[in-house]
Amino acid sequence: MSDKSQMDQAEKSLQDVEIALSRTEQFIEKNQKTIITVALVILGVVALVWAYNSLYREPLKKEAQASIFNAQYYFEVDSFNLALNGDGMNDGFLAVIDKYGSTPAGELAKYYAGICQLNLGQFAEAKKNFDSFSSDDDALNTMAKGLIGDAESELGNTEAAIAAYKKAANADNAIASPIFLKKLGDAYRAAGKKAEAKAAYQTIKDKYSRSNVARDIEKSIATVD
Repeated sequence: MSDKSQMDQAEKSLQDVEIALSRTEQFIEKNQKTIITVALVILGVVALVWAYNSLYREPLKKEAQASIFNAQYYFEVDSFNLALNGDGMNDGFLAVIDKYGSTPAGELAKYYAGICQLNLGQFAEAKKNFDSFSSDDDALNTMAKGLIGDAESELGNTEAAIAAYKKAANADNAIASPIFLKKLGDAYRAAGKKAEAKAAYQTIKDKYSRSNVARDIEKSIATVD
């Protein structure tokens, strides 16, 4: 390309830029009020999000964590009624759920409450709490799914219990899955489904051989051979 052609091309590019800048200036001038309004709205939303997280959400999370402390203590010493309902001065898990259900501590309270309710014979209530529980911890999520099976089993819903155990077993969690594979096998065996029971037990032996559940799994396999 000749020097003249390069200069013409450069001049044309410069003109294109000038035209684009001119159009941008015209657009801004024409829509100045709208642009300012949108910018203020965005700033307002950012400020509201910051205020919600800093002035409400974070303090609420800390308050919830403090509130659950005594209930956890009662849980650890197997005082399930006090852990669930409180002692008259300190909140139990149900109160923590009611007050702080949207916080991590409130979610954890659902899991604890479900276990308390299982031990207190409140199986329908336990199922409800396990079903609504959600956590970033995969093992806890899997445990909650499987414990729904315990509640269904106690309620006499064998097929629903099997479905819940199967869901927990299929989560492929090294801690929780073998526990519920064993329960799945036991539920199948109780229902007279020996082939399915053996398959569940065999999966523990083959896939989770290092788990505590696997130590005596040969005995369970022998019961359905």
